[in-house]
Amino acid sequence: MKTLYLDLFSGLSGDMFIGALLDLGADVRKLERELAKLKLDGYHLHVARQQKSGIEGVKFEVHLAHGHEPHHHHPDHHPHDHPHGEEHGHDHGHHHDHAHSHDHDHSHPHQHHEEHEHTPHHHEEERNFAAIKKLIQRSKLSPWVKQKSVAVFARIAEAEGKIHGKPPEQVHFHEVGAVDSIVDIVGTCVALELLGKPRVLASPVVEGAGWVNCVHGRFPVPTPATLAILGARGIPVSQCAEPHELVTPTGAALLAEFAESFAPMENLVAEKIGFGLGTRDNQTRPNVVRAVLAQKSAVRSQRPETRDWETDRVAVLETNLDDINSEILGGLVETALAAGALDVFHTPIQMKKNRPGVLVTVLCAEADADKFSEMMLRETSAFGVRRTAAERRKLRREFTAVKTKFGEVTVKLGKLNGRIIQAAPEFESCKQAAAHKKVPVREVYLAASQALKPR
Repeated sequence: MKTLYLDLFSGLSGDMFIGALLDLGADVRKLERELAKLKLDGYHLHVARQQKSGIEGVKFEVHLAHGHEPHHHHPDHHPHDHPHGEEHGHDHGHHHDHAHSHDHDHSHPHQHHEEHEHTPHHHEEERNFAAIKKLIQRSKLSPWVKQKSVAVFARIAEAEGKIHGKPPEQVHFHEVGAVDSIVDIVGTCVALELLGKPRVLASPVVEGAGWVNCVHGRFPVPTPATLAILGARGIPVSQCAEPHELVTPTGAALLAEFAESFAPMENLVAEKIGFGLGTRDNQTRPNVVRAVLAQKSAVRSQRPETRDWETDRVAVLETNLDDINSEILGGLVETALAAGALDVFHTPIQMKKNRPGVLVTVLCAEADADKFSEMMLRETSAFGVRRTAAERRKLRREFTAVKTKFGEVTVKLGKLNGRIIQAAPEFESCKQAAAHKKVPVREVYLAASQALKPR
């Protein structure tokens, strides 16, 4: 499985992330076609090869059309170059990705950090989390892109909700609800899918210093939303001497959703290196993010790889209980799954003194192990939790649709070395088709299963 390593020495924003993925080879025209499925009006993309501090990379921008108030104005226009040298017919515009009225400081080349104004743009449509979720889920984007895009927005909504003292679904986004920021988030998910959904690792998060003026008043960097998003995932952040904001809330949310760990490179064999460019000229470091597409291996195998399955690492958390109420146990399962656990289950066991008990197991990302360990200690009668790391081998997954007499149904395919060895209808898709046709879900499921069989 490919590994994508993000070198965050100069922070991260949504547009820089996409720029780096395009520089690694994601196809900009396929990106545009996928984004068109959102049916958002009033923008077009500009992608160009440029340099920042002598480093060549890709500058990705969203140019808002006439009638949509742009967040940043640029007097100059540059040749419209495709990142790999082809002509790309789009105008040059820039965007940002700040939550609750924060301008993206990466895009202010001439503005001192103490003069960085974060003010609302009332020309832009405000959208709440529910509206953005509906926009994404009603589109014809792939199930993986839909799920990941909504998950990124959910992290921002949860952070904003805590800041404003509101439930996440009631939070209204100003800037992150704007067209350009929706393109940033969904576009990043699309670009990752175009690169084969690589495993994402990152360096430690580096943020700048200084102050910003926003609707909450004068706040130090990191901004409230950025700090809350990183903190909710348990991601450490360190500040450097750069007197500007380096990590935007959208950049933080993308990291929180995709990056498995935050550590120096280890046993990475770099195959491609891409750079996503910001606009401002930093004082202490190039305003770029470096993305490395690599194989994670100590040495290259002398033999060709014979299995193309995917691999990753997860944390396995376990505790033995003999005094827990079954209702509380059921509540833990629901709470942990809602919080992002990969799986939660319990197994009958025999404990000391021949007492019947239950083994509670939670599978989660390694970075989330402490969060779920604490949850198990708080939500159950456990006095301790065992933690181990496990490697997984997974079939490469694809989603497609099959035609049935009840309509199209999404199915999940599992492939190994290019061959389909597992196939199953997606239950939620069957459920929707059954509700539409007013038939039992079982009938739709059986029809989809029959459609999967070779004729």
